[in-house]
Amino acid sequence: MSERAAPFYCPYCGDEDLRPGEQGGAWECAACNRAFQLKFLGLLARGLQRHDSGGEQT
Repeated sequence: MSERAAPFYCPYCGDEDLRPGEQGGAWECAACNRAFQLKFLGLLARGLQRHDSGGEQT
């Protein structure tokens, strides 16, 4: 398994005191005493949609 980027803050309390958990891929927050995992589910079927702002035409 390849190394992934570390989260910058806890998704529950927002604190930045995070440490890798004992389980692979888990993170532990020292501030709120929670453990969590981040998981990439995949790309959305609709893809990226382009939004025009202002209706300008060139």
